[in-house]
Amino acid sequence: MSDKATLEYNGEKYEFPVIKGSEDELAIDIKTLRGVSGMTTIDPGYKNTGSCESAITFLDGEKGILRYRGYSIEELADKADFLEVAYLLIFGELPNSEQLAAFHTDIKAESMVDEEMKKILDGFPKSAHPMGVLSSLTSALIAFNPTSVNVSSEKDMYEAIVRILAKFPVLVAWTMRKKKGLPLDYGDDTLGYVENIHKMMFKKPHQEYKKNDIVINALDQLLILHADHEQNCSTSTVRIVGSSHAGLFASLSAGISALWGPLHGGANQAVLEMLQAIEDDGGDTKKYMAKAKDKSDPFRLMGFGHRVYKNFDPRAKIIKKAADEVLADLGIDDPILAIAKGLEKEALEDEYFVKRKLYPNVDFYSGIIYRALGIPTEMFTVMFALGRLPGWIAQWREMRLRNEPIGRPRQVYIGENSRPFVAVAER
Repeated sequence: MSDKATLEYNGEKYEFPVIKGSEDELAIDIKTLRGVSGMTTIDPGYKNTGSCESAITFLDGEKGILRYRGYSIEELADKADFLEVAYLLIFGELPNSEQLAAFHTDIKAESMVDEEMKKILDGFPKSAHPMGVLSSLTSALIAFNPTSVNVSSEKDMYEAIVRILAKFPVLVAWTMRKKKGLPLDYGDDTLGYVENIHKMMFKKPHQEYKKNDIVINALDQLLILHADHEQNCSTSTVRIVGSSHAGLFASLSAGISALWGPLHGGANQAVLEMLQAIEDDGGDTKKYMAKAKDKSDPFRLMGFGHRVYKNFDPRAKIIKKAADEVLADLGIDDPILAIAKGLEKEALEDEYFVKRKLYPNVDFYSGIIYRALGIPTEMFTVMFALGRLPGWIAQWREMRLRNEPIGRPRQVYIGENSRPFVAVAER
């Protein structure tokens, strides 16, 4: 097989190298295309365009494969905790016990957030969407950490990474507690990373915090499953903002804003809003399954199928079990969750959905779990951001260490040709 691809246009031929990834993916390297031919490519949504080479995450949508640094998502969700996976994504290898302990100790040492951040939080009304609040608070961290990260210094990089991993969960917890009218909480240094997140979010001032292992395990798995997902919209945003040499916090804030959209991180919120609408309409799941199959009906079944996975979402297989365990343990009698389980059962058995491989995806099950835990619907995407934080950091770090060029896509102009200016009195 040739290691070059040939483009022929208007009697001219141009050759471009073909590169192969470690999983045998092939790509045509067109870096010189415009220089040698005067042409560019056009690829709306960049569905056929590789923006970078990356050693972080491998995804095969046709086969339902997801791996972080070569480790299968199934093994990581079963055998590792979120902090181990964060270390793996960011630094490339799983930590040994000493490295993990030091990582956690260093994170705990940076977990305090400047008290003046509370004034910024107080400026938001309760009605503010938590994603807007979180994006603003993350960006505001820059004011309290004004020096830019020296990417050539391993020490500076490590300290910046530890700082955001420490402070981000506090911002997440404060965002939810503000929404629910609860006093702000800093958590507990004696707890594990995910346990502490849970406590900061849920502890009531007049009650002792009690750990629930089933809930903590489900939350741990959810964060792991969302930790990275290759070059999606928010990750690409973090990389392209960072390519201008914007700082880590600014790049992460941009990623949060990109994640907010209903076609991306907002999908799990959309699932619950759909379930609520079905419940408000009488809760007839069969009626809505029929609407979903009717091409002339504008209704869309949220949380089923995936734009990347053409088979079952491997993350959904893992988290389905956790969702069942959480619902059984908490014994919640919630009509919304009953509707969700009814839709799941029908979709897994209905020939229309099975034939098209429209299985419940990770957004469907994550929404169920978050609802069962008492997390407000508007906070679901915030929880997604909390899980995705290590992936964003890893991608930003990789991009900066490789000194990738600033992102600057081209376009094909389709506007007016050159025309003279006409004075306002003559228009």
